[in-house]
Amino acid sequence: MKEIVEHIARSLVDHPDEVNVEMTSYGGRTILRLRVASEDMGRVIGKDGKVANAMRALLRMMATREGRRVELDIV
Repeated sequence: MKEIVEHIARSLVDHPDEVNVEMTSYGGRTILRLRVASEDMGRVIGKDGKVANAMRALLRMMATREGRRVELDIV
């Protein structure tokens, strides 16, 4: 899941080298923290949060198949 978030974020931003994803797992829950350059924050979030919500929906679908829960935080 971490690799997919990195790939999507790197394809959206102007500074792909500054994309960083941290993954923390405990129990049946996984938290992904996505960090990008401040100039690229708007591209990752999207208009009205549509891009961020699409990434979250994709992650939820993948996690459901594995029987896990996942959260994506954009910091």
